[in-house]
Amino acid sequence: MVQSINTKVDLVIDATSHISLSEYGKIMIGDKGFEFFNKRDVRKYIQIPWEEVDYVIASVLFKGKWIPRYAIRTKRNGTYTFSSKDPKRVFRAMREYVDPNRMVRSLTFFDVIKRNFKSMLKKQ
Repeated sequence: MVQSINTKVDLVIDATSHISLSEYGKIMIGDKGFEFFNKRDVRKYIQIPWEEVDYVIASVLFKGKWIPRYAIRTKRNGTYTFSSKDPKRVFRAMREYVDPNRMVRSLTFFDVIKRNFKSMLKKQ
């Protein structure tokens, strides 16, 4: 059995991890970190301490009405992508432990196209 890093739990919610193939499970947000536990296989889990979180990146669509997925970028181990039933509740729970300036929106589709177009013009 996996030992949780949290001593106090603020939120437990159904979620999906998009690391490799989609894995269903639960997200647990507590005083020590962010945790994802797989529903079927207890050996597949992700534990991210709050000291390790660099950015929380949200994909925002329709002017904030819908957040399909979000990512947690760590200082050393890369980016982990998740989606959950109620992402706004997850962000409110994370805001207590992560600096709100470190919670950002991802680039839109058109921002990415515009950035690539500008970089192509600079190369020529």
